[in-house]
Amino acid sequence: MQQKIVLIGGPGTGKSSVLREFIRRGYECMPEISREVTLKAQEDGVDQLFLEKPLLFSQMLLEGREQQFLHATLSKKEVIFFDRGIPDVHAYMNYLGTEYPDLYIKKSAKYLYDKVFMLAPWKKIYKQDNERYETFEQAIELDKFLRAAYQEIGYKIIDVPFGTIAERCDFILQSL
Repeated sequence: MQQKIVLIGGPGTGKSSVLREFIRRGYECMPEISREVTLKAQEDGVDQLFLEKPLLFSQMLLEGREQQFLHATLSKKEVIFFDRGIPDVHAYMNYLGTEYPDLYIKKSAKYLYDKVFMLAPWKKIYKQDNERYETFEQAIELDKFLRAAYQEIGYKIIDVPFGTIAERCDFILQSL
């Protein structure tokens, strides 16, 4: 039976690095798509789509993550990892205080992951860049909204301890 495993956490917590290690180890992984959406918007002249048009940005993420989930369902792999999941979309909208359609919650409840692993904000590895504009303090606040969004859907969150990328991957694999 296939397991869909989602890695969550605020920006800069090491999710993408852990996913790259899982790819190196031969696992199928669904990458974070917000950078792709952000870069496309910047090419179109919108510096921070998330801030300037949060509902449009979130709609694009919701559609992209839904497509990832459906694509994963067709895979023959036993374990598939996701860099963020569908509930992340409404978690960020809650963080911004932006209203959004009920469809966001409905899709979060429709497309369920088997396990949720949370990587906490970690000052030692946090870096801002052109697509990650949040401060470390904002990352801590976002972490709270992410945890709440997943718990509201009914997920039990497994906290990943700090450590090397290999140690974090090993912890996740041992917890499956």
